Amino acid sequence: MSTDSTSVLVAQPASALPAPERARPNRLGVIFAFLAIWIVWGSTYLAIRYAVATIPPLYTAGIRHLTAGLILLAWCASKKLRPTRPQIRASIVIGALFFLIGHGSLHWAEQVVPSGLASLLIATEPIFVFAISCAVEKKWRMNVTLLAGILLGVTGVALLVGRSVLSSDPKMFLGTVALLVGSVSWSAGMIYSRRSHLSGHPMLLSALSLLAGAVMLLTVGTLAGEARGFSLSSVSHRSWAALAYLIIFGSVITFSAYNWLLEHYSPTLIATHTYVNPIIAVLLGWLIAREPITLNLGIAAVTVVGAVMLVDRGMARLHPVAGQSKLAE
Repeated sequence: MSTDSTSVLVAQPASALPAPERARPNRLGVIFAFLAIWIVWGSTYLAIRYAVATIPPLYTAGIRHLTAGLILLAWCASKKLRPTRPQIRASIVIGALFFLIGHGSLHWAEQVVPSGLASLLIATEPIFVFAISCAVEKKWRMNVTLLAGILLGVTGVALLVGRSVLSSDPKMFLGTVALLVGSVSWSAGMIYSRRSHLSGHPMLLSALSLLAGAVMLLTVGTLAGEARGFSLSSVSHRSWAALAYLIIFGSVITFSAYNWLLEHYSPTLIATHTYVNPIIAVLLGWLIAREPITLNLGIAAVTVVGAVMLVDRGMARLHPVAGQSKLAE
């Protein structure tokens, strides 16, 4: 969850074309696209923190994904794109794994967990992707780089949920557990989306998943009592601004940039956002929200980012053609 991204699906028909047949991308467009998936996705963690300050968390995620999904669906309708039944069924599963559990837990946890810490816990996702892949394939594959990344990642998680979390408010501990559950769910969604082998335009597939996840989030939020005592008049201007930022920049613009990059560059290069996002999130949390950067957090940040890089490289050696990593919360 880069991850707090909404880019979820696998069809990239343009990338299958031989390089000479693809138009050379505009250099300025490439720069802006990479800045979007590096910086904007990294900033969404802080935006979520501000949004859920006065908007119930599941409603925040539901409204965000409903609006973004409708915008993308309108674009798809203008292109006369039509979904198939298998795509609709898969979108419901992906919507549950990515958005209901993955993003729902992230938005809920950020009521108490600092945005920088949340981003580092979410960044451990490639480790879960590897573990779930092995479980699904019933075959455990390993290399030195991958093993080093996994051990480093476990160390990073231990630092993040160590004494400072366990000895604080119990809600803080529950929040960190929720973030790890969300990371596992997002990883499972990635494995499912890859194995479903769906064809079709990625914008359409993602619009359907966003809408399915939004309906689930709003339904579960209502059943959980988020509507009780909530009124639009109680929402602060900062929360509205953060929600608008998440919809327009964190979902629609950055998502479109991601899909555009997938058509022109290798997934390995695009996956660099996985390393950059938590660094941006920690720095913005410190600069804007005054979230403290302790020695423990600093060491954990270096450990987690290093682990993600090693795991991605190790998995690339196992699957030289396939891309690794999530796209962002």
